[in-house]
Formats: sequence, structure tokens, C-alpha cells
Amino acid sequence: MRRHLGYASLVAAVAAAAAAGFVRATTPLADLAVPALGDISPDAAATTALLAVAVVLAANGAYFVVYELAARRATKRRAHDLRNVLRLGFGALALVGLLGVLADQWVGLLVSLGVVGFAITFALQQPLLSLVGWFYLMLKRPYAVGDRVQMGEVSGDVIEVDFFVTTLWEINGPLVSTNQPSGRVVTVPNSQVLSSEVVNFSGVGFPYVWNELSVQVAYETDLAFARERMTGVADDYLGDEMADAIDRYRDRLADTAVELEVAERPSVNVVQRESWVELRLRYLVHHRRATRVRNDLYERVLAEFNETPDRVAFPVSRSR
Repeated sequence: MRRHLGYASLVAAVAAAAAAGFVRATTPLADLAVPALGDISPDAAATTALLAVAVVLAANGAYFVVYELAARRATKRRAHDLRNVLRLGFGALALVGLLGVLADQWVGLLVSLGVVGFAITFALQQPLLSLVGWFYLMLKRPYAVGDRVQMGEVSGDVIEVDFFVTTLWEINGPLVSTNQPSGRVVTVPNSQVLSSEVVNFSGVGFPYVWNELSVQVAYETDLAFARERMTGVADDYLGDEMADAIDRYRDRLADTAVELEVAERPSVNVVQRESWVELRLRYLVHHRRATRVRNDLYERVLAEFNETPDRVAFPVSRSR
């Protein structure tokens, strides 16, 4: 559909240019001259208008055709970025073409644009910083469409990255918790990537994060047994997915100067509290399934502990 619209725009541009050429060819040169501002002949104005329309239609048609051809085999993320880059490029070409059609005095025009641009720089500092942030996003790729990110106090899934703002489908926020969507759409200026931290939960080709599940038990609990049962439940539930993710995690670490000891299996850390002991099960999980996996593991661990009440006890203090 877009490509057909682009072809139609190109045909219309050719027709407009041909009409402008016909008007220019059948009009005396004296009538096409512009001796003074406000003293423009109808034929000259018609020629200029037709040429301006031809430039706009040609740029629009070329954009649709190039985008359809280039995005045919691209992923949704690449197609989104390609669309923005082409919009900016063909928009700039159309603007230059229009200036060439409408203005004869290029030197004066450039000086005027320089003065106006200097004034706009002060008046539109934040939008310009957001535009610079968009260029940074295209070059460094800290996140892309479809990633789950945290920008300042806002967390969500990236819906769109425009020239000035990034649109997020919010998760958490004041309405919900546990990494669930709130249903709200939040826009964040692109300038924020230049002035604050950006956390990408999806990573670059590595969508896994470390997660923890805490279970409180009494001091009378056989801690070695409880830790073994927790890791066993996690091993049975996560299966080979965590092992494969661990291998990918180690490969990523090998490409950096960071040296970390990464456990091959889920592990349990013990934290002493005033009236109970807290067992924290640590495991690697896909960031979009973190809440569901934690809920399932919690139910399985509790069921496992309830089958052995002689070895695992739960705290009953009211301070718990």
C-alpha cells in the first residue's frame, strides 16, 4: 500500500514538473523575472508553485518507495529505526529543494538562516537536546523498540522512538507492582539518555536477569536440607533453559574485563533476621517471565517444605 502511494506521488511529481516546464516554456522571460518583492507575475508564481509541489511529491514518493524496499526483510526494530532515518533524510532533501525553488539569493538566505538558527538554539534548547539524544540512540543503541527499560523513575516497554520522545508502555508505577503493565502510556524526552541513567532489562541479545525468591523459616530448620530442596525445585522447574542462559552469560562476560564467578545452578543465600532465617533462592530467568516464574517457584518450594515439617519449620512470632 505504501509503495503504491509512493509510486503515485512520484507520478504526480513528474506531472507537476512537466506542467511547470510547459508554463515556463510558453511564458516570455520578461514575465518570469521578479524585479521587486510583491511584483510577481501570475505565470512566474504558477511555475514556482508547481515546482515546489513537484519537489514535495517527489521526496514523499521516494521516501515511501525506498522504505518499502529497504524494510521488506528487516525486523520490526530495524524497520522502525529505518523509517525515522529516512523521514529525516528525505525531509531535509525536500527542504533544500524547496529553498532552491523559492529563493534565488542563496548567500542572503544562508545568512538569514544562520541568524534564525542562532536564535532558535536558545529558544528550543530542550527539543534540540532531545534531537541530539535521538542521534545518540541511533548510533549507540542503548535500547530499541520492544526492549524493557527504566529511564529515571519510569519503567516500561519501548513502543516507539521518535525524533524527540520515547514512548513507553508503563510497567509498575503507582498503580501496580511486580513488573506488571499499568495500561498507561508514558512519553520520555530523548534528552534523558544524555543526562541520566538508562537500565535495559532486555540487554543486547541477552534478555535474562538474575532474580531472587525469599522464604522465611524458623531457626529450628535444617538449613542444609532446606537449601538443597530449594535448589532442587529450581533445577527441576528451570531445566536446561537456565544452563543455556548461563553459558551465554559467561560468553558476554568473557568479552569484557569483568571477572565474576557464575554458578551453574541456582543457589541459596542465608540471611539472619531477628526472629527467623531468610533463605534467598537466586536464579537466572527471562526478564518478561520473572514474576510468573517466581510465583510458580514459591508454590513449589512451600509444597516441598510442607511435606517435611520435621525438618523445615516456619516462624510463628507476631513480629514476623
